[in-house]
Amino acid sequence: MENTMISSMISRKLTIRLCTLLSLGMFGGAPAWGQPGGPKPVVVTAVVEQEIAAGQTFVGTITPVRTAAVGSAVDGRVAEFPVNEGDFVRAGQPLAQLLTATINLEIEAAESELELRQYEHAELKNGSLKEEIDQARAAMLSAQAVQEYQLKRLGRAEELFQRNALNSEELQLILSQKIKADQDYNQSVAHFQLIEQGPRQERIQQAEAQVKIQQAIVDKLKDQLVKHTMKAPFDGYISAEHTELGQWVQRGELVAEVIALDQVDVLAYVPERAIRFVKKGQQVQVEIPALPEHLFIGTVELIIPQADVQARTFPVKVRVDNTITEDGPLIKSGMMVRVTLPTGELRKSLIVPKDAIVLGLGQKIVYVVVPGTAGQPPTVRPVPVTLGTTAGDGIVVQGELSATDQVVIRGNDRLRPGQP
Repeated sequence: MENTMISSMISRKLTIRLCTLLSLGMFGGAPAWGQPGGPKPVVVTAVVEQEIAAGQTFVGTITPVRTAAVGSAVDGRVAEFPVNEGDFVRAGQPLAQLLTATINLEIEAAESELELRQYEHAELKNGSLKEEIDQARAAMLSAQAVQEYQLKRLGRAEELFQRNALNSEELQLILSQKIKADQDYNQSVAHFQLIEQGPRQERIQQAEAQVKIQQAIVDKLKDQLVKHTMKAPFDGYISAEHTELGQWVQRGELVAEVIALDQVDVLAYVPERAIRFVKKGQQVQVEIPALPEHLFIGTVELIIPQADVQARTFPVKVRVDNTITEDGPLIKSGMMVRVTLPTGELRKSLIVPKDAIVLGLGQKIVYVVVPGTAGQPPTVRPVPVTLGTTAGDGIVVQGELSATDQVVIRGNDRLRPGQP
C-alpha cells in the first residue's frame, strides 16, 4: 500500500516538457535541435519526500534459479557427448548418448515374441474356421459309418456263432472291433462339438494375459533405451562436465550439470534484528559491482525461517530478471552483489523515479534543474547520489537534494553539466 501511495504521488507531480525551449519567442534565435551546447528537450519531475523504512546494504552472491545434476539411469559406455562447458542447451536436447546396439537387439527379439503372442490370441478369439468345422463333421460322419458297419458285422457273427460256424475267439475279435468303433465315434462327436463351439473363454483370457506380459517386456526395454540418452531438463547452460566420450558410466553417475540463468537469485544473509522488516514480494535495489553501468531491481522471493545459529542471520533470496544476449547471460552465477533491504523503522526520505538515475563511471548521479534567469533558459547540474531502498516506481536517494528540486527523467543520458 505504501509503494502504491508513493507511485501515485510521483505520477501526480507536475511533469514539465520543456519543449518551449524550441520557441523563438522565448529565448530568441534559431531552434537548438542538434546544436552542440544548445537547449535539449527533456522531461522532468519533482523529488518526493516520504516516510520510508530505512535500508541497509548486504553483500550476496548470484545463484541460478534452477540447477540440475543430470546422471545416467543405466550402465553403459558413452558413445556421444556433444556438449561442452558454457554451451547453451534447450530443454530436451541430448547431453550424452550411450551405446544401444545390444538393447536394440533385445527389443527386436521381444517385439517378435509379442507379435507371435498377438497372433495366438487373435486365433483363439476369432474361433474355428468354417473349413475346420466341416472337417470335424466329416470325421464324425465317417466314424458313425464305421460304427454302423461294425454293429452289423457283429450281428452276423453272432448268428454264425449260434450255428457253430464261428468260434468264440473270432466272435470276441469282432466284438472288440465294434467297441473300438463306438469309442472312435464318441470321440469324433466330442471333437466336432468342441470345434463348433470354439475355444473356451479361459484359454482366450490366458492368451490375452500372455500378450500383456510380453507387451510389458517390450515397454520396459524401450524405457531402458530412452534412458540411454541423457537430456537437458530445461533451457540453460552447461556448468560442469562429468564424463568423456568412450567412458563407462554406471547407473546414477553424473554426466553434466545444467543451470538456468533467465532469472537469477541473490542469496543474502540478514541479521535477526532486521529480518522482521523484510517481506516477501518487496522490490529492492540490486547492485552488481562487475556491471556498474546497470541498475537492477529484484523482488524478495523467499525468506528462509532457519537462522545460522552461529551468525544469527537468516538467508533471503531476491529474484532478478536476467538479460540474455548472443554473448551469453549478462548476470553470471557466482557474481558478487550488493542488495539493499529495508531493515529499520520509517523515516523521511527523498524519492526519485528510477529513470532519473544516470549510471556514470564509478558513481550514480541525477540531473537537477536549475531555474533560469531573465532571458536565460534553465540549466542542469549533476548531483551524485547514494541509492537506498525501492519504493514503488521510485528509489530512495541520498545527496544534495531537497523536496523542492526537480530532476530530469527523460533525455538525461544526453545532458552535460550546465547545459540548457
